[in-house]
Amino acid sequence: MANRILIVDDAAFMRMMIKDILTKNGFDVVGEAENGAQAVEKYAELKPDLVTMDITMPEKDGIAALKEIKAADSSAKIIMCSAMGQQAMVIDAIQAGAKDFIVKPFQADRVIEAISKVLSS
Repeated sequence: MANRILIVDDAAFMRMMIKDILTKNGFDVVGEAENGAQAVEKYAELKPDLVTMDITMPEKDGIAALKEIKAADSSAKIIMCSAMGQQAMVIDAIQAGAKDFIVKPFQADRVIEAISKVLSS
């Protein structure tokens, strides 16, 4: 069975890019969310195998959503996505329980490598 992935990013273009990379590589994108609040709801509803989570989003940022999801499901596998220059936020995210991070703009091989590594851990 294909691994089920939830994509969270406030930019529709970024969601489309990552979805394209994932579906071409045999992953099943089960849902998308455009902010942290939606991410928490969709995670509870869809129970994905992995979440790709943007850090900077309106309503609730990725780190707050990460903490909320991890509080509800300690085994949640979440990979943070950040633009260049957000190192401090990436460190916060890893300390909060993120399994890895991917830097934007996305490079397909790095996305697949990170997701495959986290899913097999």
